[in-house]
Amino acid sequence: MTVIRRVLLPSPRSFCAGVERAIEIVERLLDRHGPPVYVRNQIVHNAHVVADLEARGAVFIGELDEVPDEALVVFSAHGVAPAVEREAARRGLDAVDATCPLVAKVHAEAKRAADAGDTVILIGHEGHEEVVGTMGVAPERTVLVEDAAAVASLRVADPAKVTYLSQTTLSVTEVESIAAALQARYPAIKGQGAEDICYATSNRQAAVAAVVDEADLVLVVGSANSSNSNRLVELARLAGTPSHLVEDAGALDPAWLEGTRTVAVTAGASAPPALVDDVVTAIAALGPIELIERPVTEETQEFLLPQRLRTRG
Repeated sequence: MTVIRRVLLPSPRSFCAGVERAIEIVERLLDRHGPPVYVRNQIVHNAHVVADLEARGAVFIGELDEVPDEALVVFSAHGVAPAVEREAARRGLDAVDATCPLVAKVHAEAKRAADAGDTVILIGHEGHEEVVGTMGVAPERTVLVEDAAAVASLRVADPAKVTYLSQTTLSVTEVESIAAALQARYPAIKGQGAEDICYATSNRQAAVAAVVDEADLVLVVGSANSSNSNRLVELARLAGTPSHLVEDAGALDPAWLEGTRTVAVTAGASAPPALVDDVVTAIAALGPIELIERPVTEETQEFLLPQRLRTRG
């Protein structure tokens, strides 16, 4: 008797509004100005997106000194420190900001808190581009904390004047545990709990949580440097379900599926939807499947493009 494997597709999954906006900014600039369009860091953390834009003429660079004077440069969805913006202006670069509006909101909160004299405690992962940009808003007043254990060793100028913020792509439970430790140490601390986590990150986590107990395996489509994709893998594993991050269908190991009756397939917010389709096709090549959509919430969020790009041509 042939066993039909169930493939659950929790949603939302794949691209979010901030990612779509950032990609469209680069695409429209290429259409309007032609190559090269320089992009500081990966526009979003997905190797396929980067490769597709490179093929169209985008040039991805690490620092502005790689960009010729007065050239066109895009700041990635993860945001940049104000010092980078000032350097671009000093050199006469035509800079277009593709920062996700939800990251920009955290930057504004950091500036407001620092201007009020608070120490800003940023919950995040050291070295992540979003964290680097946010810490650069008020570097002299910002400290980073990566886990609850590190809270005990924090030092602030005035324990009565502290605000905490979060990287937008962390897990809700991770932020809540660190926030609780901060609140225990600094009773006067101000912050919004897990509210800095973007809607897309929390929605994708909720979608995985809704199916993880049914699944024998969870596959998350995304690149290795995608924070929100890695958090989905962690969430599944913490629930006791084996999970793997796969760049694309080529990274699928058939051995993972041996003995599985139900597989959940999702994708981080920076992974193109077509990559999920490819993974499902690869699973189907190993035996018959029943494809089951599992919508958990509907996303209707849209973000406006920069004014200069709101009309084509």
